[in-house]
Amino acid sequence: MQKLAHSDLLTLEQYAKARNDFRARVMAHKKDRQVAVGPSATLYFEDRVTMQYQIQEMLRAERIFEEQGIQDELDVYNPMIPDGGNWKATFMIEIPEVEARRKALAQMKGIEQKVWVQVADFARVYAVADEDMERDNEEKTSSVHFLRFELGAPMTSAIKQGASIAMGIDHPAYRHQIDAVDDGVRNSLANDLGG
Repeated sequence: MQKLAHSDLLTLEQYAKARNDFRARVMAHKKDRQVAVGPSATLYFEDRVTMQYQIQEMLRAERIFEEQGIQDELDVYNPMIPDGGNWKATFMIEIPEVEARRKALAQMKGIEQKVWVQVADFARVYAVADEDMERDNEEKTSSVHFLRFELGAPMTSAIKQGASIAMGIDHPAYRHQIDAVDDGVRNSLANDLGG
């Protein structure tokens, strides 16, 4: 999947005019790019559209219009766009109550290494987590992680031919799985893959 360039972005003025329509399209697009795994964890699969939206929103919020500032945002978010042989996702542990979240994150240390996807009967593919920076410490894990799932050519081919996709988390403090994502998610994720 092609990375974003400066020329793909709208100016602040253009974005102000297009924002409501663009946001509505992106929110509809995102519905087929999120998978809840159990009651408290969600994978938000990123792509070129979700990252363009994120960049446009950052430029708007920070009033960034200078070329270097725009390039800095591109440099931060472009690595989250899949490259045709993988999926990239923001993994969020979502527990609203502060004290319950604190306790859960302490018990879930290392959970980001236990998130997996499985294509049909192929072996599970565990996430490569937080390549940009460490997100946990001695006491707890973070509630947000960035994950990459590297798929081999046989898996990519199988997905393109309609193979099912399972997902799960295999951590002692949090074990949940989905035997098959729905067709909307499966088709959206298949579009991320080359070939």
